[in-house]
Amino acid sequence: MAAMFKALADPVRLRLLSRVASHPNGEACVCDIADVGVSQPTVSHHLKKLREAGLLTSERRGTWVYYRPAPGVLASLGEFLADTEKAGREEIPLAARVS
Repeated sequence: MAAMFKALADPVRLRLLSRVASHPNGEACVCDIADVGVSQPTVSHHLKKLREAGLLTSERRGTWVYYRPAPGVLASLGEFLADTEKAGREEIPLAARVS
């Protein structure tokens, strides 16, 4: 999990993952998501880091590379955050949370 969150700490990577995950077909061609305010080589670098962290998978089709969230990764991140939030609420007394 730490490697995934480390990869997502970069705003460009977070934006790229969001664009891939929210793409209508569940996958996105690099040509569909490259407009994130950085150069194409930088986009490729960030996508590589997301793949290395286990957040994305990729498939080359002709000239283009298509990306999709790794199976189960979004659910795992969501569950981890929900468990962390629950644990935090249980550890912090109600009076401290209210003030």
